[in-house]
Amino acid sequence: MKIFVSGATGFIGMQLVRRLAAEGSVVHALYRTESKADPIRNLPGVVLFRGDILDKESLRNAMEGCGAAFHAAAFAKAWTRDPDRIFRLNVDGALNVVEAAGECGVKRVVVTSTAGVLGPSAEAPVEESSPVPGSFFTRYEASKFRMEQELLSLPLALPEIVIVNPTRVFGPGLLNESNSMTKMIARYMQGWWRLLPGDGNSMGNYVFVEDVVSGHILAMEKGKPGERYVLGGENVTYRQLFQYIREVTGVDKKLLKVPYPLMLAVAVLMHWFARVTGIPPLIVPGLIRKYNHNWIVSSEKAVRELGYRPMDLRTGIKHTVDWLKSPD
Repeated sequence: MKIFVSGATGFIGMQLVRRLAAEGSVVHALYRTESKADPIRNLPGVVLFRGDILDKESLRNAMEGCGAAFHAAAFAKAWTRDPDRIFRLNVDGALNVVEAAGECGVKRVVVTSTAGVLGPSAEAPVEESSPVPGSFFTRYEASKFRMEQELLSLPLALPEIVIVNPTRVFGPGLLNESNSMTKMIARYMQGWWRLLPGDGNSMGNYVFVEDVVSGHILAMEKGKPGERYVLGGENVTYRQLFQYIREVTGVDKKLLKVPYPLMLAVAVLMHWFARVTGIPPLIVPGLIRKYNHNWIVSSEKAVRELGYRPMDLRTGIKHTVDWLKSPD
């Protein structure tokens, strides 16, 4: 079967393209920048289409003859000088993909969102039916929430829409904004990362990229139309996370606790400087506020309905470290 993938040169999208092609599908991979397409340019079973999710004609051209589609393209950067661009790409772009899919006879579209739309956890883990947060920490999360609302309000017709919500994804692949945990592991191994946010006791959910790819494919095969599925891994504190990293890498360096008020103050200054100069900041205030909360997440629905089975965190980190040591 021919399968369309947007965001084919992104972190998750590229790994998805590789898996689908390896399993025998003909993948119509949408990309925008020539150089970014080089890693998948000569893969057997991959047909490259240059285009843009804001250009409906390029979408229709890439989807011609496809029976299914994965929409993994997104604007995932923490900052941009044009905030409206985040919503244009993440909301309007998703609607364009679904509209083009319908026009091309695509039967089902799996759309990549984020578990960030669920909000932080209080006592119980958050999951698909948790109450909607009153606000969001970043425009990225807000745009993905609006995207979900727009998609799920569409009339029930072809294409069927299934949404997946990955948590904090890491693993082999592009070392970009979407793969910040792997970048952090690499810097720790190189001796450049020595920071522990706050007291290190805030919890987050971390998932290996190949499990997220499997979750996308399972959602295509078994997901219920109009439903969303959290694709998560293991809930751990920052302290536990770094303990796994120490054990796997064999690197045991003391981490410096950075008080939350100090981190926030630095982020505010960086954000101000970025607005003045246009130079992207290393961190934004919203992310500091976000990571000061617990993000305990449940993937039970995906486990129950899709057969989703993520690996344990330590094993995922081991695979990642092995790749960092010999990425070829």
